[in-house]
Amino acid sequence: METAQKLTIGPNEPISIKQSLFLGLQHVLAMDVYVVPFIIATAVSASADQATALIQSCFLGAGIASLIQVLFFLKLPVCQGPSFVPVGAIIGLYFGNGNFNNVFGASLVGGLILAILGVTGIIKKVIAEYIPRIVSGTIIMIVGLSLLPAAFNSNIYVQSDVLSMHQNILLAVISGSLLIVFSMIGYYAPKTGNLLRIGSVILAIAIGTVVAALMGGYNFDSVTSAGWFTRPMVAFVDYPLGFDLSSILTMLIIYLVLTAETTGTWYAVSSVIDETITDHQLNMGIIGEGIGCMIAALVGATPVTGYSTNAGIISVTGVASKRVFVGASIWFIILSFLGKFSALINSIPSSVIGGIFSVVTMIILLAGFKVIKEEPFDERQTYIVGLPIIVAMGLIFLPVEVKQSAPTMIQYLLDSPIAISAIISMLMNKLLPEI
Repeated sequence: METAQKLTIGPNEPISIKQSLFLGLQHVLAMDVYVVPFIIATAVSASADQATALIQSCFLGAGIASLIQVLFFLKLPVCQGPSFVPVGAIIGLYFGNGNFNNVFGASLVGGLILAILGVTGIIKKVIAEYIPRIVSGTIIMIVGLSLLPAAFNSNIYVQSDVLSMHQNILLAVISGSLLIVFSMIGYYAPKTGNLLRIGSVILAIAIGTVVAALMGGYNFDSVTSAGWFTRPMVAFVDYPLGFDLSSILTMLIIYLVLTAETTGTWYAVSSVIDETITDHQLNMGIIGEGIGCMIAALVGATPVTGYSTNAGIISVTGVASKRVFVGASIWFIILSFLGKFSALINSIPSSVIGGIFSVVTMIILLAGFKVIKEEPFDERQTYIVGLPIIVAMGLIFLPVEVKQSAPTMIQYLLDSPIAISAIISMLMNKLLPEI
């Protein structure tokens, strides 16, 4: 059965505002948008207020950038969120300057240049030349494969003062299993179970959180103490923009890597909804990506990119309506101003999210496999697909001491296994001649 036949609601099908907001919330809950700013804030020893401000700014940046892509540029069912690719570079630049001013300034310049490259069509030509189906399928597979260890190591195989590792593993199994059960009920009994399939993500998260509470592992205090209304940061009001040449050059390299990552996400979404991305869409998507990153810098957020998690959720729920992603964008914007709701999402146990996330990454991986299996496969293709997978796994499990012994610029790249592997797949496709 083709992917398109499994969709219950297509990309351009209208749904009600109420449905759009409900289904959009599923994407918001599963995307873990707060993780990147949380990691950065923790690494630079930011105060609680600074961490909260960075998280809320990233919500605002994600919401505005998502609206830009869905409505005006890429026009695919995608959501933007803070990318993991620049995390190492941002932390390094912060310690080099003592603040985020140069980070946001460099992000603004990088976004502008990316948008210009999109306008000129250069990026579109590069993508058409270097990312055929065998490469795009490989990138999609690597996205899923590379995210899977994070689902376990950062969300499931953890323990806290209130939950043991065994309890977290159990919670992940419960939430992941519920997601599959609800999804399959809708698959086998579409008339009676379609509602369960559509709401499978949010139902699995809700039930998983209730089970965590029964275990004594859910604390509502952070939600109670959070304020209802808080304002995100804004450039020139809350912080100045710094323009340092070395910071800008660093961020330009990061943006090139980021482009490889985000195009992989677009191909993952197009594979799930069974619609081919046109050259014009790629061109417009790059422009939208650049503008989104510029706006993110102006509202105190880190560079944004398309989230492959959404492709997995579309596959699970069968809902690909772009109105859902407008709904998700609205939620992001609302959450950026409502501290109590941000705290509520942030309070969901990580293992519950990890169980959902592990299923989603598996779906992304198999979406890439679906693209690859439609191509003729010989020894040449084996290495085009296989070598990048080896590199991705090698970088994920690279010992910290080896990474730290590399030059600073190389360290930034080593923190991006998806992008590095994508580049290697492109190069292998060019270097290995066809017979």
